[in-house]
Amino acid sequence: MKIAFVYDVVYPYVKGGGEKRICELSLKLAERGHEVHIFGMKYWPGPDVFEKDGITYHGVCRPKRLYVKGRRSIFQAVYFPIFLFFPLLREKFDVIDCQAFPYFPVFPAWLASKITRSHLVVTWLEVWGDYWYRYLGRKGIFGIFIERLVARINSHHITISHSTAKAMEEIGVQGPIPIIPYGIDPLQIQNVSPAGDKSDILFAGRLIRDKNVDLLLRALAQVMKEIPGISAVIIGDGPERRSLETLSHELGLDDIVTFKGFLPGDDSVIAAMKSSEVFVLPSSREGFGIVAIEAMACGLPVVTVNHPQNAAQDLVLDGKTGYVTGLSPEQLAIGIISAFSGRVNMQDDIARNVKEFGWDSVVDKLVQAYDRK
Repeated sequence: MKIAFVYDVVYPYVKGGGEKRICELSLKLAERGHEVHIFGMKYWPGPDVFEKDGITYHGVCRPKRLYVKGRRSIFQAVYFPIFLFFPLLREKFDVIDCQAFPYFPVFPAWLASKITRSHLVVTWLEVWGDYWYRYLGRKGIFGIFIERLVARINSHHITISHSTAKAMEEIGVQGPIPIIPYGIDPLQIQNVSPAGDKSDILFAGRLIRDKNVDLLLRALAQVMKEIPGISAVIIGDGPERRSLETLSHELGLDDIVTFKGFLPGDDSVIAAMKSSEVFVLPSSREGFGIVAIEAMACGLPVVTVNHPQNAAQDLVLDGKTGYVTGLSPEQLAIGIISAFSGRVNMQDDIARNVKEFGWDSVVDKLVQAYDRK
């Protein structure tokens, strides 16, 4: 098959779960003999179109800032699709796989698919629903309208988790909806050596409001009273970093919390996981939570939170592979302490839980979903 992935941000120039998922799927599909193209903003120097590892990358426009004042830029979300239509129109694809968010690119992808008679698939990493009101206030009604319009413009959708599939049905998408999760490469993870710097608690992700890293810091202020000498590492960067570093200082955590920013390469994060004991993902909005699976593949129990928009909680068997806690510093602290003290006894359950997320199995499911007309 000739397959086009459409997403405004491109891995590894922008590091996030959605970008990494497309990269890994593209590599595996190319290895199987499929012709794979990725259309996004042009983050690289040199020609707009280039080929690497069997994948053709198309930079359709200059990159724009993703976040403005801590929120996803509406200008960027509209800017990218303006330049997307004609590059897609130049070639005929068997499948155009367009990521639903940030919604506007779906419209030129839909039009190009109609003209070229390509099969359009819209992939949903998450559904915001009423969260739009929290994000934009009264203006959230426009976000809800666009999200539901995208849900109806095309008949073929796939998603990455049971939670997101349920949310899609609630906004009008007819089921059953194929669920194609994120994947991991167990052998690659196995071959990574632990990092030199050890830590007890680890977080990895973008430092944005919905990740609730401030909640983690407040929980750590309580955990260190129960477990003296405990240490924590925060991997990632984003608009909240400065305020989080300030909060860490105010809570007296300078000696136990280290902010490392983004680390170079996937192996660096895996190495950090292998040098830690417990992974904490206090996010209230996760379409899947690939870092949770990666952490479990490294043998770490995962502590996350119970929230309707946090699909990562679906990955954790409470009390067996980690803990799902309430969204408060006190409850998160209890989960961290429990996971830290019981981590050795969880190893067998953690190993069993990650087996179904190998990339080969995920790609098999994706190809089957593409063949469903």
